[in-house]
Amino acid sequence: MSTLDSPVPRFHLAIPVDDLPAARRFYGEVLGLSQGREAETWVDWNLHGHQVVTHLTTSRNREIRNPVDGHDVPVPHFGLILAVDAFKALAKRLRDEGVTFGIEPYVRFEGQAGEQWTMFFYDPAGNALEFKAFADDGQVFAR
Repeated sequence: MSTLDSPVPRFHLAIPVDDLPAARRFYGEVLGLSQGREAETWVDWNLHGHQVVTHLTTSRNREIRNPVDGHDVPVPHFGLILAVDAFKALAKRLRDEGVTFGIEPYVRFEGQAGEQWTMFFYDPAGNALEFKAFADDGQVFAR
């Protein structure tokens, strides 16, 4: 079954960037996403079946942070929940590419409901991304 036939809805997210070539390198080469349609001021990306669009703009979002498990988490942010092996492979890939982490990969809520691997990093335009993984997928919405 292709992602187009998936019974799970896919999200669409448009984010501001101030440099499309830098966005192409980051999303295409560093994250390894395939590129979709494009125009002079935007590029579509396939984020595991979800559509993320980088839109060229000169305005910047004000960054807000919330405390979570001893870290200041940037808001807004987006990302994916991966399998643990895929999470660790992505963390290594990001390190190899010289990406600086806003929050280094670590296990959040260790020994508690919702225990998860998590990491935060930024694209070249300053958009925050969080990728995470649960050893037990049943913990994704645990309370």
